[in-house]
Amino acid sequence: MLFEELCLLCEKLEGMSGKNAMVALVSDFIKRLNGDELEPAVRFIVGEVLPPWSGKELGVGYKTVYKVVSDIVGASGDEWLRLFNACGDFGATVQALFERRRRAQRLVTKRLTIREVYERLLRVCDASGEGSRKRKERLVASLFSDASPLEAKYLAKVILGERRHGFGEALMEEAIAKAFGVPLRLVHRVSMLTSDIGLTARIARMGRRALEEQGVVLFHPVRPMLAERASSLREALREVGEAIIDWKLDGARVQIHKRGRVVRVFSRRLSDVTQSLPEVVEAVLGGLSAEEAVVEGEVVAVGEDGGPMPFQYLMRRFRRVHGVRESREDVPVKLYLFDTLYLDGELLIDRPLEERRELLVGRADEELIVESIRTSDLREAERFFKRAIEEGHEGVVVKDPRAPYTPGVRGRRWLKVKAAPHTLDLVIVAAEYGHGYRYKYLSDYHLAAYDPETGRFLVVGKCFTGLTDDELEMMTRRLKELAVKQVGRVVYVVPKVVVEVGFAEIQESPHYPSGFALRFPRILRIREDKSPQDADTIETVRRVFEERRARQRISSGGSH
Repeated sequence: MLFEELCLLCEKLEGMSGKNAMVALVSDFIKRLNGDELEPAVRFIVGEVLPPWSGKELGVGYKTVYKVVSDIVGASGDEWLRLFNACGDFGATVQALFERRRRAQRLVTKRLTIREVYERLLRVCDASGEGSRKRKERLVASLFSDASPLEAKYLAKVILGERRHGFGEALMEEAIAKAFGVPLRLVHRVSMLTSDIGLTARIARMGRRALEEQGVVLFHPVRPMLAERASSLREALREVGEAIIDWKLDGARVQIHKRGRVVRVFSRRLSDVTQSLPEVVEAVLGGLSAEEAVVEGEVVAVGEDGGPMPFQYLMRRFRRVHGVRESREDVPVKLYLFDTLYLDGELLIDRPLEERRELLVGRADEELIVESIRTSDLREAERFFKRAIEEGHEGVVVKDPRAPYTPGVRGRRWLKVKAAPHTLDLVIVAAEYGHGYRYKYLSDYHLAAYDPETGRFLVVGKCFTGLTDDELEMMTRRLKELAVKQVGRVVYVVPKVVVEVGFAEIQESPHYPSGFALRFPRILRIREDKSPQDADTIETVRRVFEERRARQRISSGGSH
């Protein structure tokens, strides 16, 4: 199938708002795809070339696309800016520039196919070593040179991971189920088990039985089960009853896959971080007795006294590819395991947590297991919570012993209770240049919560405090690379950067489409371990608002 047909589909999606109509349109489209087109087409539509765990990256940002397109069409910086501000979208700007070139030169473009675009982008991923940046640039330029204006628009979007039409993985799962006449729950399960929407589509085409028989694919990370918040231990135990209570460590969650002596470590964002964390590999090889396993845990930076170091130190390790030996000496890390999803050929996610934990304890060295208790007694839970805080940890996670592992689901079978006041993990969707000495920094951030129903991000406030000068400089560079348009002093960006935000309260507000506004927000830290989809949802914001309002009513009522 021609790539142009996929571009026309995405163009239609951009003009649509009804979920059912969008699903029907994409369903009809993917039914017409050939076998070798299905996986890349499905990935392109949701804004990716390869899954994040693949270890392969295009390594092409806005600057490269800007340079390539400028060279092809002969556009000046002023022309780019004028069209960018008029179009309000990077891809649409590329299309407008290509339209001008076509009118001027009347070029006949090559007819690109979906498969050809995919294979040529894989060559971009594979370019590595000395001179790789120039090779990548030449390969991207060659691809754009063969594109029509509409194709150039969506090439830019695919390469940069933009998805403005709101058709994310959740809607794609519905489209796949509809296209191949299989249950949505099975499509969702396989998508969560494999973390590969393209592979999920291929399995779904094979039918219901193929979906039912699909298990874990070693070295394809499973989407993590996520915890909801509880305002207190009392609330958590009231909901869960007798619980397994783990220390909530101030670290980064990891999922570890093992086959024989081969171990790979994946971050919460599903990225392969094995190379950065050799101690984790060594700990698993030396302390986990299983030929094949998928286990989950937390990695914590530890100081000379053996206690936890601040989260920011740990992130230095996660970003490291070079100088790992030196950084290992400066910031040693320790692994704590808390769950097992697969052991020696058996998928365990449908078994209750108490059984999974028992299997983990039976296979892993004691020093690798997170500190935990099992109790329904509030006083015992409070003593355990106090000890966690005294040891330098964030709090506890209260878990239902009977709960299965539900990949990709944030639910109330796991409840986190923290010592600090409520915080929210939010996504930066725009930033403004500051004033005074901050005039050259993007320092005022528009913060948004995730809406899983639409795949969009809803702004809940603006924040300009919390970051150090070094962090401001780093954030400005990062956001400029993610910029999609600028209006006056406001730069709108691809929603990729997650920050943890403290605040005084949440108010109802007609000023934002979300209906809520944070009062006195402050950025506490940059969460490089979290993807935008891991950010707190608008439903979480609503729940925190309602909990606080209920407490205020009780307090007010008690004072009369």
